[in-house]
Amino acid sequence: MDITARSAGVLCHISSLAGRYGIGSLGKEAYAFARSLAANDVKYWQILPLVQTGYGDSPYQSVSCISGNPYFIDLDALGSEGLLTRKELKDLRDRYKDTVSVDYGALYEERYRTLRLAFSRFRFDGDEFRNFVKMGKFEDYALFMTAKTVLGGCFCDWEEPIRTRDPDALEKFRTDHHEEYLFWQFLQYEFWTQWNALKEYCGKIGITIVGDIPLYVAYDSADVWAHPTLFKLDEALRPTKVAGVPPDYFSATGQLWGNPVYDWKEHGATGYKWWTERLLAALSTYDMVRIDHFRGIDRYYEIDADAENAIRGKWCEGPKEKLFTGIGKEKDRIIAEDLGIIDDGVRSLLKKTGFPGMKVLLFAFDGNPDNEFLPKNITENSVCYTGTHDNDTVKGYSDSLAAEDFILFRARLAMALEESGVGMKLMKNGENFPEAMIRLAFSSRAAIAVVPIQDVLGLGNEARMNIPGTEGQNWRFRLDRPIGRALTKLKKIIKLYRR
Repeated sequence: MDITARSAGVLCHISSLAGRYGIGSLGKEAYAFARSLAANDVKYWQILPLVQTGYGDSPYQSVSCISGNPYFIDLDALGSEGLLTRKELKDLRDRYKDTVSVDYGALYEERYRTLRLAFSRFRFDGDEFRNFVKMGKFEDYALFMTAKTVLGGCFCDWEEPIRTRDPDALEKFRTDHHEEYLFWQFLQYEFWTQWNALKEYCGKIGITIVGDIPLYVAYDSADVWAHPTLFKLDEALRPTKVAGVPPDYFSATGQLWGNPVYDWKEHGATGYKWWTERLLAALSTYDMVRIDHFRGIDRYYEIDADAENAIRGKWCEGPKEKLFTGIGKEKDRIIAEDLGIIDDGVRSLLKKTGFPGMKVLLFAFDGNPDNEFLPKNITENSVCYTGTHDNDTVKGYSDSLAAEDFILFRARLAMALEESGVGMKLMKNGENFPEAMIRLAFSSRAAIAVVPIQDVLGLGNEARMNIPGTEGQNWRFRLDRPIGRALTKLKKIIKLYRR
């Protein structure tokens, strides 16, 4: 993948598309969004992980790192297959016609019921589906979800033969609950059929899809259940160490994420086989892949699993560049999320791998002229963002500032515009700050510049995607207005800065 040509991208997750069934899908809204990007010279469409969401509705907490989210299955396509009736689809549209943001509670109650209805009409003895199941890619996922449905709870509490994956017990369990097992295979079959069609379409119209792979996986997942030796677990298959970050300016007690940490020694003994397969799967799913929390590959922070906070954790050595030896030239399609606590080790790893790092403009205006996120300090081998899914929107950030801080931010933003040769006058109320930040990103030397759709539209923090460390109101943003005019304006900026 050649990222040397200056290009522009837009960040918008599938869930945020406008759809008619309570959440964005892989249906007409996705194709329309891709066409809108292509028509306005946007080359990159960046999304978040496509996986089935779990705890907290987060795409960074999934029951399987290779799964597809059943919520994204296009119901109209199921209707075209004869699996849902026109009346059933109309009733669902009526149910969601007044919803704006994603209501995950309502979706959980309705969507699986709808998908089970579709499955009841599905001919699962067809050759294509049989071959899909026989391929075995989603075997662990389907068994895990079947056990979650039948047995409930966490896998660590299941009866021992299932918990420890005794082959005879698993075979009997699959046979005893075969229809349930096939239901979860059906969901992945429909998802990946639709996703592959969308990806192929995007390729034909010149859209490169940038995906995302979390560094860690959820504890209660098919990944840990199927590969317990690859994680730091005790004899009862419970975590002994979990991931997080130490105390810093933002949190006096650090962040305790709770994901089990990898036993990198065990991974190394296998030649990093599991990770290589995971990376290659991601690189076949997307055109480019952003690795989240890249710094954890150099050194990672682990905390005792029974700790109440992240204060008493410790730094441990990660696999470093050895993790990527099995993917060859495919590593040219990787972006490193090198944010957070960055030291010489991370910088060295970036240099050795050659991965472009991320530069986020919202982090640039602390008054330090050497700040690496200032446009004047951004190098070509970078992907420049106005902000990410974990940040305020540009408008939300400026609106949140106290009067004195707002004036200071405005002054520093004006200075950056002048240094970058961007001839633009800032409004006193900050109304055109999002456009100013977009112009700074596009005028930078970074090979790729990406703007969240919220900043393209100039939205405030009511449209923010995620607030790290909080639960309940995240990942809910959806487009509720036309985007054509905003993208037409973006196209002019793209042309101006030769992207």
